[in-house]
Amino acid sequence: MNRNPHLAVVGATGAVGLEILKTLEKRNFPVGKLTLLASARSVGKQLKFRGQDIAVRELTKDAFAGIDLALFSAGGSVSKEFAPAAVKAGCVVIDSSSAFRMDPAVPVVIPEVNAADVKLHKGIIAKPNCTTAVTLMALYPLHRAFNVKRIFASSYQAVSGSGTPGITELRRQVEQVAQGEPVTREVYPHQIAFNVLPQVDAFLPNGYTKEEMKMENEARKIMHHPTFRASMTCVRVPVYRAHSVAVSAEFEKPVTVEAAREVLSRAPGLDVVDDPEKQEYPLPLYAAERYNCQVGRLRKDCALDNGLCFWVVGDQLLKGAALNAVQIAEELLK
Repeated sequence: MNRNPHLAVVGATGAVGLEILKTLEKRNFPVGKLTLLASARSVGKQLKFRGQDIAVRELTKDAFAGIDLALFSAGGSVSKEFAPAAVKAGCVVIDSSSAFRMDPAVPVVIPEVNAADVKLHKGIIAKPNCTTAVTLMALYPLHRAFNVKRIFASSYQAVSGSGTPGITELRRQVEQVAQGEPVTREVYPHQIAFNVLPQVDAFLPNGYTKEEMKMENEARKIMHHPTFRASMTCVRVPVYRAHSVAVSAEFEKPVTVEAAREVLSRAPGLDVVDDPEKQEYPLPLYAAERYNCQVGRLRKDCALDNGLCFWVVGDQLLKGAALNAVQIAEELLK
């Protein structure tokens, strides 16, 4: 890989694309040249990068000539259509969508967990689903110490997980309720303002949603732990940014709160925020726009043997998406 790669951001005008640009700039990623790609309707739009205006170009299959590295954040159907063309042009693809995660030839990477898997790529590296990423930031260090068998978890997922339209919908509905106007909806099947929806993504024949099954399937692959089990309920909540997950984890080895806290306090990319007497615990409001995830509410699980409960919160546009993608790019350059 070129030390100062020619880098493309695909889906540059979306919520994650814009975060990728900010993250590349903030982390001083050595971009030799930057190309911004998006659908035809965004062509000509100017985006700022390092003080310069860069015009968005149309994403086509022959747009990747001379590009070393492409960060895709435009959804699964776009990745399926254009990522193979990018690889053919000699480009390495880091993909934010679910398109390739379950492909045995594609590593799914969280750099704090399985950075070495980056080397196994055959042109495409996937980043995991945002809820999986946030959860594993706390679960994986505990797994290394105590060997996790299974988890029962519920997620509290922010509307920005649905991109800019989710944010717009919540904002609009809050205003409509405040003004006593009828509530309109376009993104979610029900009103999201002042409500919680126990559905994220489409339902599968087993009664779980696609989002809920991603936790078990992706975590097995990332942790190299084929017998790991996860029973998940994913819930959309009226929060703008940062996902929260309540986890009950069962381990093979006995685990104490003190031992768990010690392990978590040393974990990369994670802050322990856990002082119940002072009402200190991770909150999405304060985890938003931060690189590190936060973990707290540590306690012994009274319904499981060798069980531990914890609450983990992280900015799903950053650790769940843009930051993770840029960290993978940094690993590639090492």
